[in-house]
Amino acid sequence: MTIIEMFKSIQGESSYAGLPCFFIRTSGCNLRCRWCDTAYAYSGGSELDCSTILKIVRDSNLDLVEITGGEPLLQTDLSEVVSMLISEGFKVLVETNGSLDIEKIDRRAVRIMDLKPPGSGMTDRMRWSNIESLDEKDEIKFVISSREDYIWSRDIIKRYSLERRCHILLSPVHGEIEARDLAQWILDDGIKARLQLQLHKIIWGNNSRGK
Repeated sequence: MTIIEMFKSIQGESSYAGLPCFFIRTSGCNLRCRWCDTAYAYSGGSELDCSTILKIVRDSNLDLVEITGGEPLLQTDLSEVVSMLISEGFKVLVETNGSLDIEKIDRRAVRIMDLKPPGSGMTDRMRWSNIESLDEKDEIKFVISSREDYIWSRDIIKRYSLERRCHILLSPVHGEIEARDLAQWILDDGIKARLQLQLHKIIWGNNSRGK
């Protein structure tokens, strides 16, 4: 796998927010979301084989691992690495941008799939058939940059009955909408979703890498 960085941090997102987690950030992404905060992962990185990755993860002394990017599904070794880590007893989260086939990810992993609202500029790149592959342990994330993004996300949640399928995460784009506004919209509409505030940025700041 081509790796940009690996590090320990507090999990800042998902239903596992607040827990110590070991992160593996892969290189390369096939999308260019307008508000992307990890553009440094578009290229570069170092090639590491599966055994080296496993040793580094073991040495972290953490049992929660997230593979993120970039876009992990661009890595040909992703399936092997995920299955290897799970077989070694690690809880594995894989965050993917929603444009590629998530069936390639071991179903024992927690698959965190983005669905890109219009404000991202990438809505037309979504692979909608992925929704049928999700189960109750998996998660869908919407990153919200405006009221219009929220309304779009709310309608998608209802159209695909996502509340009955998997966990739902709604995250405000920093500096574009207020978290309290998004919270109120969720309450007003009675959506069964988790408001996500990116704890790692609250703790270490917006531009910290390796955190």
